[in-house]
Amino acid sequence: MRLGELGALERRLWESFARGTTVDVSDGTSSAETAVRADVIAALLLGVGADPAPGDRPALRLTGARITGGLDLRFAEVVVPVVLADCRFDEVPLLQGARMRELALPGSSLPGLAADTAQIDGRLVLSRCHLTGPLLLNRARINGDLDLRDAVITAPGSESISAVHVAISGDALCTNLAVQGGFRISGGTVDGEFDLEGASLSNPGGVALDAYHVQITEDFTFHPNFRAEGRLILSGATVSAAIGFCGALLNNAEDVALEAVDVTVARNLDLGRGLTVVGAINLDGSRVGTQLSFRDASLTHSDGTALSLRLIQARETDLRTRQPIDGALDARNAQLGTLYDTPETWPAHLRLAEATYDALAHPLAAAERVDWLRRSTDGYLPQPYEQLATAYRRLGHEDEARTVLLAKQRHRRGTLPPLSRAWGYVQDATVGYGYRPLRAGLWLMALLACGAIFFGVHPPAPLEAGKAPPFNAFFYTLDLLVPIISFGQEAAFAPRGAGQWLAYGLTAAGWILATTVTAGISRAISRQ
Repeated sequence: MRLGELGALERRLWESFARGTTVDVSDGTSSAETAVRADVIAALLLGVGADPAPGDRPALRLTGARITGGLDLRFAEVVVPVVLADCRFDEVPLLQGARMRELALPGSSLPGLAADTAQIDGRLVLSRCHLTGPLLLNRARINGDLDLRDAVITAPGSESISAVHVAISGDALCTNLAVQGGFRISGGTVDGEFDLEGASLSNPGGVALDAYHVQITEDFTFHPNFRAEGRLILSGATVSAAIGFCGALLNNAEDVALEAVDVTVARNLDLGRGLTVVGAINLDGSRVGTQLSFRDASLTHSDGTALSLRLIQARETDLRTRQPIDGALDARNAQLGTLYDTPETWPAHLRLAEATYDALAHPLAAAERVDWLRRSTDGYLPQPYEQLATAYRRLGHEDEARTVLLAKQRHRRGTLPPLSRAWGYVQDATVGYGYRPLRAGLWLMALLACGAIFFGVHPPAPLEAGKAPPFNAFFYTLDLLVPIISFGQEAAFAPRGAGQWLAYGLTAAGWILATTVTAGISRAISRQ
């Protein structure tokens, strides 16, 4: 390219290149004053210009220009920084496979940017940019920060950002980023923070963010004021610090709003403090180093499972939501650590099969906790009752533990056939299935008093006059009631009429009491 072929602005840019000074035409009023051909920029970047003088630091710095034609730097090596601020591109810059020192396009307007497999030794700055086509960074490597702060990227119905397996050695700065279309960064690595504070991702009915299997060295933040329309996928992600959604809004009604299966987060996973979710949350199999929190969150998915915590592991779990979860909570096989909850926000439908917790931060009375367990949609399952009883025993609340285990037997009774159910009612009334042993003593004393009074007024006749011992109404009744001991009274006297029927009743009652006490004590001992 010859100098004579250059326009006035292009000549200024050519002359400033060796010194790295900025050419600013943002005040230009005509296209002739602001237009620069992309071929001129490519020629400078590929070394066509004059060699720099000693001490010069070449760089291409241009502000406010219109870049005409296509900027094609595919597989080129650019050894100088490139700063094109507030520029307007007619065509999509092609940077696939290129190696660049630094690329900054702050405030520029582009129909897209193709930089697949590109390598940038410094930062890639697209802050305040407006892209009307996709940003392609698949398998690109950025050895500094990726700066998308305040950028607007629009490609409805497709992937607005495609950065599969991108490697970012600094931070991914996406504060106030606005995206219409999908944002895909699956398999990517970020050696710093991934910050989406105040960002807006919109892809209704599709995937708003696909961060499958990303690896992030610092925090992964979506708060405050993050907004998403569509599904967020974080499944398989590894975050070496914390994930936060405080104050965010996730909307994917009638479908999954947040899919974070098998996520590993070293510290907190904070889904509380003002988070609003319309749609389901699925955290199955995730591992949280410290606290999983839904404190003051609002979760709505009334037609199904609003929150799935199956197989999750956390040291602490806070389920004190802003209001009761609108939908079911599935915590089957979860390890919840210390559980924080409150009756005011318990969901109407629970699934707690094989869920475990080390402690209840707010144990409550056993009757309230039993109501919590009875919200299960799985029918009768023994393990949730036994887990709750274990939690009470760890606190030294043995009476509360027995109340829970009694409630377990009563729940189980409803699943039995009629005869077994009737026998269950007898065990419940007499000894509380072995968890209320004092009831047997009360029944014994009541029957003993009735028999002693009756036979004291109506003593039975001796079987053999002159050989029978002196009649004692108390010990006679005790002989009838207790089948394993004998005071010689029952064998020596024979009641008649009403007394005979009372004797039969007392004998039967004694056997029933003995059987239920034995069964109840055996059951209680076997659960210790």
